[in-house]
Amino acid sequence: MFLNRFYFPSGDREFDFFLSIKRKCYDNFYPFQVMPRKGLTQLDFEPITILYGGNGSGKTTVLNVIAEKLKIDRESMYNRSSFFEDYLALCRFEMEEQAPSPSKIITSDDVFNFMLNLRALNEGIDMKREDLFEEYMDAKYSNFKMRSLEDYHQLKKVNQSRSKTQSKFVRANLMENVKGNSNGESAYRYFTDSIKGRALYLLDEPENSLSAERQLELVSFIEEYARYEGCQFVISTHSPFLLAIRGAKIYDLDESPVDVKRWTELKTVKLYQQFFKKHENEF
Repeated sequence: MFLNRFYFPSGDREFDFFLSIKRKCYDNFYPFQVMPRKGLTQLDFEPITILYGGNGSGKTTVLNVIAEKLKIDRESMYNRSSFFEDYLALCRFEMEEQAPSPSKIITSDDVFNFMLNLRALNEGIDMKREDLFEEYMDAKYSNFKMRSLEDYHQLKKVNQSRSKTQSKFVRANLMENVKGNSNGESAYRYFTDSIKGRALYLLDEPENSLSAERQLELVSFIEEYARYEGCQFVISTHSPFLLAIRGAKIYDLDESPVDVKRWTELKTVKLYQQFFKKHENEF
């Protein structure tokens, strides 16, 4: 455990802040006016804490506020307004101990950017491969004659092309191919590469881009790292697989005030249950 408790400003404190503002006309007070609608002023954390809710429930906002207040590392930018720093100044937290440097927030944008980078790298390798195919053919069937030491590099290439098959020539001159993973496999790899031992991790809807099988693998990974590697997780999700993580404390942000519930009591899980119950004769 690193993070024990986090306090958000109450509706009254937000109102006092608005009274202190000299200018009165603003289009957006975000993240003000989000938590009071939920009756949310405090979160108490466990080794695994889950923020559940539908779109617009505020779970991503909660993660971003916590990450910024704790100065947790992040890679991608996020939606913030000119009032964000003012809001953070009104928040408080209690730590069991300082979160180590590997601690970070991982968002869907981080995963998406990682997959784009892999794709760009693969595309670059494919282009280089095509160039090497042409280079192999030119060298193999050229009428090359060495006239000076400046031609040594080309002589070496000609000899290599004539002594190797095309595929071996390309492999010898091309960096090792990046493994051809699917988007889901790449997304899962990003989590397993990013999550190290003994740190605080905030995960924003990690189920995105993951199949059901991969989500279950991620569940096992999170449970193992929380139990044996000293990691603490705060996760926003509406995936029934992640909601079923053993021992997780779940906050239902669809409720006002926000309430702690068992995963089987959540609306999304009940909808899944009703759906499969309706079609049980088809199995």
